[in-house]
Amino acid sequence: MTAVTRYGVKVEYETQKIQYVLPPKTYTPDFYFPEYNLHVECKGFLKMVDRKKHLLIKEQHPELDIRFVFGRATNKLSPKSKTTYGGWCKKNGFIYAEKFIPKEWFNERNTKDIS
Repeated sequence: MTAVTRYGVKVEYETQKIQYVLPPKTYTPDFYFPEYNLHVECKGFLKMVDRKKHLLIKEQHPELDIRFVFGRATNKLSPKSKTTYGGWCKKNGFIYAEKFIPKEWFNERNTKDIS
């Protein structure tokens, strides 16, 4: 919307979009298994802020193997959502488990390079 101020100056309201990048932040995984180059994040609740954070980390560090362990993977993201924690992981390419770190995760070797 364009308007003219009382001083005769044109002004536009919310017509410009300016992208910006958040300042660098750090993430500390709950557990790291160096022999397997495996990061494990344990979550009782998967809040929106955590989902956004993990998507950014995955985008910026695709070489990392970050997996989730949930108290209940069938919990919904929110009361109105049909998506479960496990469904969100599947959709976004994260491996997950429920209650415990599966022994199978240690039977596989992570072949990703540590950089």
